[in-house]
Amino acid sequence: MPFEDWSAEENDRIVADYFAMLAEDIAQRPYSKAEHRRRLRQGLNGRSDGSVEFKHQNISAVLKGLGETWITGYKPAFNFQSSLEDAVLRWLGQNSVWLDRTPAPLPETVFQDEATIWIGPSPTLSNQPQPKELEQMLRIARKFDVAGRDARNRALGRAGEDRVLRHERAVLRASGRDDLARRVRWVSEADGDGAGYDIASFTPEGRTRLIEVKTTNGWERTPFHISRNELAVAEERRSDWSLFRLLNFGRAPQAFELRPPLDAHVSLAATTFQASFQ
Repeated sequence: MPFEDWSAEENDRIVADYFAMLAEDIAQRPYSKAEHRRRLRQGLNGRSDGSVEFKHQNISAVLKGLGETWITGYKPAFNFQSSLEDAVLRWLGQNSVWLDRTPAPLPETVFQDEATIWIGPSPTLSNQPQPKELEQMLRIARKFDVAGRDARNRALGRAGEDRVLRHERAVLRASGRDDLARRVRWVSEADGDGAGYDIASFTPEGRTRLIEVKTTNGWERTPFHISRNELAVAEERRSDWSLFRLLNFGRAPQAFELRPPLDAHVSLAATTFQASFQ
């Protein structure tokens, strides 16, 4: 039996139990993986502990491809069956509030060091995963339009912009530039989305920083949407403009920055067309 494919019912059971653990994990509430596994196995077809553990890792991999957070103790394992993808999507379809969640905003009194975000290296050829892993992750992201989903999630985007606004102010204050910190402006909130960037900030030396924020709960290689206007402003204001990619937002936000030209860092593909009457 351990070598037989998992049934749809088994997949649904383990996916539901995984999300129950993930909710506790995100909330930092204690739970027992062993106890969850013990109860879960009672409803499965004689699956071993090892089989259940590996399936948990497969679910982590599906969530990674979907640009979602996963249980850190279950490292993503790949080459999973498409039936498991279907089970995860069934659960998300029945629990749509999961994808719409955003963390509570930072309080106004947050400590300065807590307001800053860790900025790491951007994805490159030298730090990419194994080809088969990357191929599977990107296939899922394309299939389910993860970039479009994040772009449509206005609550997620707004929360990310607010987080970056606080980060920029905290960095300037830490550099002794309270004067500049007070001038950092949330442009998209005050003026709308037409500027081609979200935050108008400064370097500690006083140079202009025009920041376009792209937020995801997923990993560093989760695709994102960028508008024609944003690309145009990036090209026109190369020395000032940067893309601030905010990732793992639902748990422990991290980021990297991309500077123009963007096609030196990412592959740009047209996803919509404008129709005009002749």
